[in-house]
Amino acid sequence: MRKVIVIVLAVILLGGIGAGAHWYTHRNAESAAKFRTAPVARGDIVATISATGTVEPEEVVDVGAQVTGQILSFGTDANNKPVDYNSVVTENMVLARIDPSLYQSDADSAQAALVQAQANLVRANADLVQKQALVEQAQNDWDRAQALWNTKSGALAQSAYDQYKANFEVAKANVNIAAANIKVAEAAVTQAQSTLYRCKRNLAYCTIASPVKGTIIARRVNTGQTVVSNLSASSLFLIARDLKRMQVWVAVNEADIGSLFEGQPVKFTVDAFPNQVFVGQVGKVRLNATMTQNVVTYTVEVVTDNSSGKLLPYLTANAQFETGRKEKALMVPNAALRWTPTPAQVGPQAQTAEAGKVQEKAASGGDPQTAKAGTGSGLPGKASGSRRTRARVWVGDGAYVRAIPVTVGLTDGVNTEISGEGVEEGLEVITGDVLPGTAQAAAPSGGASPFTPQLPTRNRNPSSAGATR
Repeated sequence: MRKVIVIVLAVILLGGIGAGAHWYTHRNAESAAKFRTAPVARGDIVATISATGTVEPEEVVDVGAQVTGQILSFGTDANNKPVDYNSVVTENMVLARIDPSLYQSDADSAQAALVQAQANLVRANADLVQKQALVEQAQNDWDRAQALWNTKSGALAQSAYDQYKANFEVAKANVNIAAANIKVAEAAVTQAQSTLYRCKRNLAYCTIASPVKGTIIARRVNTGQTVVSNLSASSLFLIARDLKRMQVWVAVNEADIGSLFEGQPVKFTVDAFPNQVFVGQVGKVRLNATMTQNVVTYTVEVVTDNSSGKLLPYLTANAQFETGRKEKALMVPNAALRWTPTPAQVGPQAQTAEAGKVQEKAASGGDPQTAKAGTGSGLPGKASGSRRTRARVWVGDGAYVRAIPVTVGLTDGVNTEISGEGVEEGLEVITGDVLPGTAQAAAPSGGASPFTPQLPTRNRNPSSAGATR
């Protein structure tokens, strides 16, 4: 009887061991499949810097008015239509006319003042000739008076002698006065000419002409509107000189500006044509920085061809500056570098090895925190061609996971280049935890013993419970 009992207990024990082995194997299979994974792939990676900007004409001329007055009319374009938005204009084409009445009156008054000044100059010259003749007469009288006085005949009284002398001196002074009057008259003529020139220029400014050949992208006045010109010229028209050459003014953060250089290729899109990619190149990095809420940005000019005419002024552009390129590189999704396991997922042996590495790093003078940082999501930012950092990816190892040290290279924001020992194409790396809703996700993380009695689970669906009853 005792033998039978021993045999029965042995059978029960062997069955329990078999059931436990089956449960452990099944648990390991579920554990190995409970992570989201992605294979290491081979492909091309292009590292870029993303920024937004505005499409601008390459050269814009702001045409203004230098005089005040009412807009009487607009000029006509090549199609014999009044100048308006999108009108193509040529150099010196009439754009608008301002009421010239007041300026014409000023010009006429200035013309009359010039004629008067010129007449005064003629009169001054004639007066000089007259004064010179009187000097000659006074000179003769003075010479005769001196001759009589020298004879001692007493034929010339002292008072007469003095009078001839005074007349001669006065005549010479009058010549100098006449000469000075000529200079005054000449100055008056010059002033009148200057006034007339200014009045004529103001009169000419009443006709607004295009200074360049181009396309009108803005018309800021209407017929009958009064233009007031104060310290600065009033803006009437905005003319783009050549819409076949456009620029994109992109605001780039100071952290990325060091990766940009003249001639660098750029790709950008606009909302008006979301499925088309436009290409250009960096033309200039402006040195004048702008600070907004403690963020420093620089304006980068991107030059692009617009022969198709699709790019319109002031469209918003989403630009990408190419900072690095790697062909046929081994790469993983960025999520694989960000994912970090829990201590329970790593396993005892891996935890012991990890602790030993941290202690070894600290003993050699390194920072343990820095050493541990490599186990986390050490994903580089916008990496350039020469920027490489250390990180880790995680792969399944039975019921646990293990880390593979890798060197991180270029990233395009979705995938990142990696290299290292054990990294090969097709290697499944973990990108996330267990998918929600799976059986393994619903089970306790530690698992239940197969020998624990299972209680019946009550159905929580009210309708199903009612049916059971």
